[in-house]
Amino acid sequence: MVAKANITVAIEPGLLKKARAVAARRGQSVSALLADELRELVDDDARYASAQKRALSLLQNPLSLGGVPLRREELHERHRLR
Repeated sequence: MVAKANITVAIEPGLLKKARAVAARRGQSVSALLADELRELVDDDARYASAQKRALSLLQNPLSLGGVPLRREELHERHRLR
């Protein structure tokens, strides 16, 4: 069995009533409902951080698209555009 820690959460009475109803429909306690939601929040945050790390890595090492870099003069030749 995994060790668990108790916490105190202060929420409005109306929200608690609705949370109890949601937990009851799911066959859970409010504590289990909150634990599941917190677990999902933490997992989502970890996935986001991992995706962000991959994206930043791709920006540091961009994929080659096979093009040839143009010189400044070539970029500013206006007669090509007409």
